[in-house]
Amino acid sequence: MWILYAFGSACFAGLTAVLAKCGIEHTNSHLATALRTIVVLIFSWIMVGIVGSFDTIHTITHKTFLFLILSGISTGVSWLCYFKALQQGNINKVTAVDKTSVVLTIILSLIFFKESVTVYKIIGTIILTTGTYLMVEKKEDNKQTNNAWLLYAVLSVIFASLTTILGKIGITNIESNLGTAIRTSVVLIMSWIVVFVTHSQMNMKSIPKKEYLFIMLSGLATGGSWLCFYHALQSGPASLVTPIDKLSILFTVLFSYLIFHEKLSKKSLLGLILIVFGTLIMLL
Repeated sequence: MWILYAFGSACFAGLTAVLAKCGIEHTNSHLATALRTIVVLIFSWIMVGIVGSFDTIHTITHKTFLFLILSGISTGVSWLCYFKALQQGNINKVTAVDKTSVVLTIILSLIFFKESVTVYKIIGTIILTTGTYLMVEKKEDNKQTNNAWLLYAVLSVIFASLTTILGKIGITNIESNLGTAIRTSVVLIMSWIVVFVTHSQMNMKSIPKKEYLFIMLSGLATGGSWLCFYHALQSGPASLVTPIDKLSILFTVLFSYLIFHEKLSKKSLLGLILIVFGTLIMLL
């Protein structure tokens, strides 16, 4: 069953990247992150109410609370970096870099959870990394010389991997929807602190109504992705749940072509094929 939730997470995550890109065209990325987190938080606590797990909050141990908070902080940093990269770079390239978190997650899963590293995972990791390189490689006709997005994308990868590991530990003895809601509360606090520190709240009145809509929709997509991901993570191995989740790149590439008309070069298309192929090999 966890496999179905993992694929559900991939679908919603693919929509999140595209909807978020639509919502930050003229909007400060920090402010957009904080606004969409409000939607995710409301959505998460509604799910807690639906499954009736709120009454179990008093049974949560201090250790669980600690790792949920750390996971939330790591998520917040990862989000801030990811959407900053998304605002500055090509959506397909940013998403491709994001997929390399699979490699770091597998390494951390081996260290912390003693999950097995099979030949398939090693081969899949090599193929996935090669595919990512092909997608990120700068095209000759690309006039953009600012590569700052790449730094933010790499930082997003690091903290995204930490989020998975910390989240896996934090939801071991807690209902997954409740754990997601608690983590989201931490992300909300952290994202608004960043907004006020950078004085981004001053731009709230200037946000176009259209972008408000896309920010809200991306928040709903994120909420759906998180709930599916952490439900899968609770019962499935982190080194397998994460690769499935990263298949969201297929949805991202499709919608970025339809909405932003971002076309893949032959190298990028080959890279995409290798990323998907490498991910599927990991699941053997």
